Amino acid sequence: MLALLGLACGISLTPLNPALANDTQYPQKPISLVIAFPAGTTSDSIGRIFASELSKSMGQPVVVENKPGGNATIAAKHAVKAKPDGYTLFLTTNTSHSAAPWLLKNVGYDPIKDFTAISRIGNIPFILVANNNVSANKVQDLVSLAKQKPGEITYASGNATGILAGATFSNRAGIDMLHVPYKGSPNALTDLMGGRVDVMFNDLPSSLSYIQSNKIKALAVASAKPSAIAPDLESMEMAGINDFDLSAWMGVFGPAEMDPAIVNRLNTELNRIIADPAVYKKLSDMGFDAFGSKPDEFGQFIAAQLDVWGDMIKEAGIEPQ
Repeated sequence: MLALLGLACGISLTPLNPALANDTQYPQKPISLVIAFPAGTTSDSIGRIFASELSKSMGQPVVVENKPGGNATIAAKHAVKAKPDGYTLFLTTNTSHSAAPWLLKNVGYDPIKDFTAISRIGNIPFILVANNNVSANKVQDLVSLAKQKPGEITYASGNATGILAGATFSNRAGIDMLHVPYKGSPNALTDLMGGRVDVMFNDLPSSLSYIQSNKIKALAVASAKPSAIAPDLESMEMAGINDFDLSAWMGVFGPAEMDPAIVNRLNTELNRIIADPAVYKKLSDMGFDAFGSKPDEFGQFIAAQLDVWGDMIKEAGIEPQ
């Protein structure tokens, strides 16, 4: 935690344009924070924390607008069309910028050129969970079960990360599981708890309460190394699944060609929010790994992640729809 706080606090910030630094210039009216996922999802819950804190520091309401659907492309296209004046911000994950361009034949935007990268705000760890009727309690138990029943074990997905994680896991483990896609994680979790699907890769924050109440069980974190947030769970590498390392990143964008002074102001405020111990603890308790970045670092990360996800999706044999 201290290291992460140090990172957030140690970011050097470009001085603001004096005109924009004046409170009478920006912001002068409410800011819209577009979120690519439905109300009640992990992204929505995290986004509302940032919206509330930004409202305090910016002196104007930050209003959340949920625009779910289309693997986050509906919200992304809405953000792209907005004026680059700092009054429309876009909180999203790898779904819209790393995965959708490879999962869909035409997303309707360029994930690099059509956006201004403001700040990465953290990672959402993913875990492999199962319904309580599944006899497997470890990853290798599931692999053995799937090999005994090829094509019979079902895995749900509620987002792009879940789709890719399930396909990559099946490929790396040498097993055949049946994919059952859902429009969102809440519906997939409901069916998982009800025993209508066997397993799924889901984000830790939205799974946590169900695991703690023994409504579902956790088998592993979807990363090569153990997670500090879920230290009791084995990693994929520990479970014998090599080259498997998946988590969902989260960040804030604006439309292309935003004023650098406004970008720096927003970046400063986002990093201050993450550096606040009380806010950091609230996010950490939810299972969110919060940390900040500079705008240029985030832009470079986005470009690299587009290639990484493209390679993984091709390797998993997922064809664009």
